[in-house]
Amino acid sequence: MRAGERPLRRCLAADLPAVIAFQRAAYACNRDALGTEPLPLLADYQAILRDMEIWLCEEGERLSGVLILEPHPTDLMIWSIATAPEARCKGLGGGLLAAAQSRARTLNKATLTLYTGERLTHLIAWYQHHGFSVDRVEASPDRRLVHMSKPLL
Repeated sequence: MRAGERPLRRCLAADLPAVIAFQRAAYACNRDALGTEPLPLLADYQAILRDMEIWLCEEGERLSGVLILEPHPTDLMIWSIATAPEARCKGLGGGLLAAAQSRARTLNKATLTLYTGERLTHLIAWYQHHGFSVDRVEASPDRRLVHMSKPLL
C-alpha cells in the first residue's frame, strides 16, 4: 500500500513502542482544543495491533505517518490517521487518506468512516474537503464526537 509516493508497511509487534511514542507526539496538540485526552492516547495498542490494521509510513528510520484502520462488515473505519508534526501540510495526510480509500476498495467496502472531536473544526473541514460528510454527533460525558463518512463509488 502507498501514501502518495511513499510506501506503507504493516506494523509489527516490535514497532509498537515507536507507534505509541509517535501517537503521543502527533495527538498532543489536540489535548487543549478538546479539553480532554485524545482517544488515541487512551488506547491499548496491543489490542489494536491484534484487531485492526496499523500501517506505517517511514522517512528513513523515522516514522512520518501512522494509519490505523478497523474493518467492519460494510465499511472501513479510519481509527487514526496521524502525521509527524514536522510532516504536516506537506501532503502526507492526504496520501494516508488516499491509502485508506484504496484499502477500503481492496476489501470491497462500500464506505469509509471515521470520527473526530467536535472541537477540532479544522479537521472536520479537512475531511469535508476530501469528500466526507457529517453523519451525526455523539455526546459522551467528556467529549463530543463527529461521525463522518464517504461513500466509495
